[in-house]
Amino acid sequence: INKNKMSEKTNQISKKDLPAPSHKHRYYTPDEVKEHNTANDCYVSIFYEVYDLTNYIQENYSSLMDPLIKAAGTDISHWFDPKTKDPKTCVLPGTSLLSYYCPNGLYPNIPPAYPDSEWNYNFDIPWWKNNNYKIGKLTKKVRKINIMNTLTDHVDLIECCQEETINEILERYKKYNDHAESYTWKRLQKKLDMDLTLDENDIPDERDDHFTIYDDDTRNIEAEEYIPVIHLYFNDDLTES
Repeated sequence: INKNKMSEKTNQISKKDLPAPSHKHRYYTPDEVKEHNTANDCYVSIFYEVYDLTNYIQENYSSLMDPLIKAAGTDISHWFDPKTKDPKTCVLPGTSLLSYYCPNGLYPNIPPAYPDSEWNYNFDIPWWKNNNYKIGKLTKKVRKINIMNTLTDHVDLIECCQEETINEILERYKKYNDHAESYTWKRLQKKLDMDLTLDENDIPDERDDHFTIYDDDTRNIEAEEYIPVIHLYFNDDLTES
């Protein structure tokens, strides 16, 4: 590695503004992970765990970080063995040497196939096992909900995770309505339990039953017709005991 070039690139990256801290979720959608796709804002997912590698890249930058930067915003589970959760191994072409599978090139904490005096052994835990970089889990299913404010008759389409409670969906909705907590949340006139999920509140994903894609990519029923609606009723504090 040309240390002068590496130093220049390190300084160049460190001068860039890092993103403002974002609200952390228990669960993330693939699209949310995809939004963090640069060296200065890098999320990846591995076996449904979401990692924020931004500070790791900034604080330890070298050319070895380039494969992680290239993969920013994506799922890299295919780099790892699903049983051991360690990087996959392979035999190098033309040799009998066992090495690590690195589709984007050698990345941090992976030893080189051949002896290298410059390789850094000075780490306790490889980054993919370091819980400090884990910020949440990747949802196993994305749900869509229409939220209707009965005070204004305005409807917002919210994308959320099936594992989230209504309170967590409320947090997502706050970007549309800062006063979301001032409303009673109901579905078909039934007050929702804010500590339970959509399914636990008897709000199933009806698209599973009614939305079919045929071989010619035609659809029998539009999925949007089966997105459930949650109604928000403004709480009049003067009438509450």
